[in-house]
Amino acid sequence: MDKLAAMQTFVAIVDAGSLTAAAHTLGKAPPTVVRSLSMLEQALGARLLQRTTRRMSLTVEGRQYLEQCRTILAHVADAEQALSSQHAEPRGELRVTAPMAYGRLKVVPAVTRFLQAHEQVSVDLVLLDRVVNLVEEGIDVGIRIAPLVDSSAIATRIGEVRRVVVASPRLLRRHRAPQHPRGLAQLPTVRFEGGSAASAWTFQDNGRRVTVPVVGRLTCNHVEASIDACAQGLGFGQFLSYQVESLVAQRQLRVVLRRFEPAPIPVHVVFAHARLMSPRNRAFVDWMKAEL
Repeated sequence: MDKLAAMQTFVAIVDAGSLTAAAHTLGKAPPTVVRSLSMLEQALGARLLQRTTRRMSLTVEGRQYLEQCRTILAHVADAEQALSSQHAEPRGELRVTAPMAYGRLKVVPAVTRFLQAHEQVSVDLVLLDRVVNLVEEGIDVGIRIAPLVDSSAIATRIGEVRRVVVASPRLLRRHRAPQHPRGLAQLPTVRFEGGSAASAWTFQDNGRRVTVPVVGRLTCNHVEASIDACAQGLGFGQFLSYQVESLVAQRQLRVVLRRFEPAPIPVHVVFAHARLMSPRNRAFVDWMKAEL
């Protein structure tokens, strides 16, 4: 006996309401449907349906078994869909969201390469510095830099970013790098208002949270302008690692106080539903996991 086919027949009987209707739905002869149900009940050692000439109803065992059958058949359908999606050419439009600076520096180059590899796909990329409700705003995939708490979305952690303190070589020639975060209280800083409090920076010292008040002649709400001022030697600055990555690589900025950095911030790729993902969604999620 094909147990999976027998489960499908049993579910079809319940959904159709009668053996005859189920036979019509399945495209089988009624005696074949009756025989399949009987063989299944014999194999299980339990009656699943109470049948009379006028009506049919589930037994207690039948209700329990029906729920399990639906779950098993749904998993089988998901597995088949996932396998077929791997061989299907992605096509259609994707709506994607990401934070603005991270999107410009990291996501856009990855999306560009994805589009070059998949010519039948188009992407509507929305860069926003706020948490987007994927379902309500019609977003297929989101990139988020934050711990995910009480999120209904399905998330895969793909990396992390650090919160770092940087200074220009010019500034470090005038002011020696502090040995402890508390030393920043007496040093000039460039205070960026986005992402954390501008007037106090957070660190950790042997697992303990340390908050240091900072002062500076420039406070700015634009990250690139703040980084530019920092690179010109106006003061120490605290930024996310990807925001200053290129200037650190070019030695226009140096990272200081490394061992006092707060815990890294996780980066997630998030999407609303794992089941029955389209080939383009699955391909894009896999691509971003590898790229980022």
